[in-house]
Amino acid sequence: MASTETKDPSAAARKDEATATGDDAAAGDIAGLEAGLDALESRVVDRQPWLRTAASKAFPPLVAIVIVLVVWQLAYHFELKPHYLLPSPVDVAHSLQQKWLEGTLLSFVWTSVSRGALGFVASVALGTVLGLVVARVKAVRAAIGPILSGLQSLPSVAWVPAAIIWFGLSDATIYAVVLLGAVPSIANGLVAGVDQISPLYLRAGRTIGATGPAGIRHVLLPAALPGYIAGLKQGWAFSWRSLMAAELIVNAPDLGTGLGQLLEQGREVQDMSWVLAAILLILLVGISIELLIFAPIERRVLRSRGLLVKS
Repeated sequence: MASTETKDPSAAARKDEATATGDDAAAGDIAGLEAGLDALESRVVDRQPWLRTAASKAFPPLVAIVIVLVVWQLAYHFELKPHYLLPSPVDVAHSLQQKWLEGTLLSFVWTSVSRGALGFVASVALGTVLGLVVARVKAVRAAIGPILSGLQSLPSVAWVPAAIIWFGLSDATIYAVVLLGAVPSIANGLVAGVDQISPLYLRAGRTIGATGPAGIRHVLLPAALPGYIAGLKQGWAFSWRSLMAAELIVNAPDLGTGLGQLLEQGREVQDMSWVLAAILLILLVGISIELLIFAPIERRVLRSRGLLVKS
């Protein structure tokens, strides 16, 4: 009996050790399986040196610009259109240089950019409130949801005559056209973002007491952020387009001269170099705002959520 009692603790210890070894092996297998599954997923984009990132992103657009300029110069050289209808890139550059030397170029750009920024900020405020109401109140969505989609597809220039009748030749007309063009896009973007939120997040928010304004601030808007940012990008595009449409038509001496008015002045004097220079400035401003403001914000949000991946 004594010898048997002596062996039992040793056997139990070996059994416990074997069990622990088996548990460790199982844990190691599970960890290896998880690592393998993670490896099958797309890899998150690592941060690269800003100089390399800038070069990799700038090279393709520069190649495209060079190709466009070459084709443009060839069209000018072979006179696909008379030179007074199709000036060369050098002629357009001279027109831009002339406006720069006159000291008026930056004022034209600033007038339009300041109008666009103010109209966009107002559109964000109105579009966000409207989008939240439409997304969360079923009766409101049923009533005005289709109207918002219809307004988004309506060309902005269609609002200009009505705005002139309402407000006359004033800044209010320009801002009204911008709001009517941008608010539906922002609201629809937020609605789409809210629709993509998992119901689990909303229930978890209610469980911890995040209801009402607190739930919107801490749960709803953060969860809908990717769709909301997409709506903001589209809202800026519609805002800028609406602004140019309004400036083309609403032209008065006391309003100041923006890029749209500059384009219209070039048309009035039949100066195609002037017209193409104005079009080029409008394009450059729109692209610059997109690349310098919205693209970095979108990348940061997507990267923080593991949605920015390498193909």
